[in-house]
Amino acid sequence: MVCLVSRTGRHLQRYDSLGRRQVVGCIPYRYKGNIDGTLSNDLEVLLISSQKCQKMMFPKGGWELDESREEAALRESIEEAGVVGKVERELGKWDFLSKRHGTFYEGYMFPLLVKEELAFWPEQSLRKRTWMNVKEARDVCQHWWMKEALDILVERLGSLQQQNIRSCL
Repeated sequence: MVCLVSRTGRHLQRYDSLGRRQVVGCIPYRYKGNIDGTLSNDLEVLLISSQKCQKMMFPKGGWELDESREEAALRESIEEAGVVGKVERELGKWDFLSKRHGTFYEGYMFPLLVKEELAFWPEQSLRKRTWMNVKEARDVCQHWWMKEALDILVERLGSLQQQNIRSCL
């Protein structure tokens, strides 16, 4: 069962030793399906619109005291994008300046292999979700650090595909 209410407030929010807010996000991904029902090697990622405008990004939000980074990544993907899946190994950590708040943040990103798209989710009236290929996602994503995380994911998945091909030979 999935909770259909987003967490609000900052009372459980984590901050690092320098006072920077810690945020966690994920890159929801899947492989495009073929007409015959099999999966292709064509990677698609899910982006969402920001709340304030129509700029596109990956789901992300505050890492709270009562959860792990992986739990926070999954929660944000459910709340903001309405997808559930398997959170995979961390892509990295970035320090970035929030243009909106003028403060530095510490951000962690994870891949999320999507298993289910929800028909209803907490922020569906606030955001649009859009599946797109990697090139399109790089072009429209508004955050440089999320683009770097996407590049790491693409490289990682490409390496895994090469390993699988070699093991079949």
